[in-house]
Amino acid sequence: MTTRLSLHVPEPTVRPGGKPDFSHVDVPEAGEAPRPPIDVPPGEIRDFAYSMIRVLDDSGEAVGDWAGELTSEQLRTGLRDMMLTRAFDARMLMSQRQGKTSFYIASLGEEAVACAHRKALAPGDMCFPTYRQQGLLIAYGWPLVDMMNSIFSNAKDRLRGRQLPGLYSAREAGFFTVSGNLGTQYPQAVGWAMASAIRGDDKIASAWIGDGSTAETDFHSALVFASVYRPPVILNIVNNQWAISSYQGIAGGESAKFAARAHGFGIASLRVDGNDYLAVYAASKWAADRARADLGPTLIEWVTYRAGAHSTSDDPSKYRPKDEQAAWPLGDPIARLKAHLIRIGAWSEERMRQMQAEVDAEVLEAAKQAEAHGTLHDGPKPSTASMFEDVYKEMPRHLREQRQQLGY
Repeated sequence: MTTRLSLHVPEPTVRPGGKPDFSHVDVPEAGEAPRPPIDVPPGEIRDFAYSMIRVLDDSGEAVGDWAGELTSEQLRTGLRDMMLTRAFDARMLMSQRQGKTSFYIASLGEEAVACAHRKALAPGDMCFPTYRQQGLLIAYGWPLVDMMNSIFSNAKDRLRGRQLPGLYSAREAGFFTVSGNLGTQYPQAVGWAMASAIRGDDKIASAWIGDGSTAETDFHSALVFASVYRPPVILNIVNNQWAISSYQGIAGGESAKFAARAHGFGIASLRVDGNDYLAVYAASKWAADRARADLGPTLIEWVTYRAGAHSTSDDPSKYRPKDEQAAWPLGDPIARLKAHLIRIGAWSEERMRQMQAEVDAEVLEAAKQAEAHGTLHDGPKPSTASMFEDVYKEMPRHLREQRQQLGY
């Protein structure tokens, strides 16, 4: 008797109308994971790809070997960075609904991943982000008005309307131009890091990719080069459980942890609670120190949850329960850091309300300034003639002719 073959198609544990179920997410106790030295051989920390580095426990206390690196003032700054990122997202979502921009992608629930990571990097390091790491720029202190100008594609847009809203470019901030083709930033980051090593520099690269895009060939190509040449690069995987409407199992997350993909390449890997600001910073600093000590790449899986829609073109209620966010076992990154600060006597509910008012006012003022330079359907725009500029170092004849035909 022969066995009838069948094809396995991964399915999320629950669909709309059902009860949220995160039983597949193993959440170890905070402080359980030891902190190895940065020169540990990758093979000696294989288990780190299957567990999870956590610092904040359920009561808001910081525990374990990965705790204690940040002062109260640094933690308050981190809280503000995350709150500012969330307020920025909320204002831009509203602007999109008002027709001031065509499209927007928010990072609701994922703010710690970018904001804490940025603090672990040094001036001159280069991030190769996806479209959901605006927190890297905000935690750096990049002007909100400049980011909004890009979103509105107005007269002050440094990219002159050539990118989708939110695909920023800020070399001065160590923020490489965001690519709309998912996965391309991974080999770019590895190549940049290789160049830094060839120059004998001390700058490192930080690559970003979502769980869904790890199925792209660019991801695996980047790991080959990172494995062979051991450049100073941090390879970040943001596992927010959903790639638009496809749950992370479609990209292989059901078969193995994303962090474990580094094992086949001999690359050190960590799996980290991405909603724990302290854990994100500590793991990022560990990987950055390792890279800067010429000890090669580190792959980090950030376990988090995309609390909002994938973008303004998405309706998550079509593919997951509406109350799934509340059931996410790792909580909300802002609420968790706030609870920790209150626990150590460095914060209060009153100060939280004051800071919320401050960041809301800062974002509103930035929006007014940006809108004064125009929005998608109102106000001045970049000149049409600019489409011919900055394409070639010297404009070729056929483009000069086309520009003349248009009267420029």
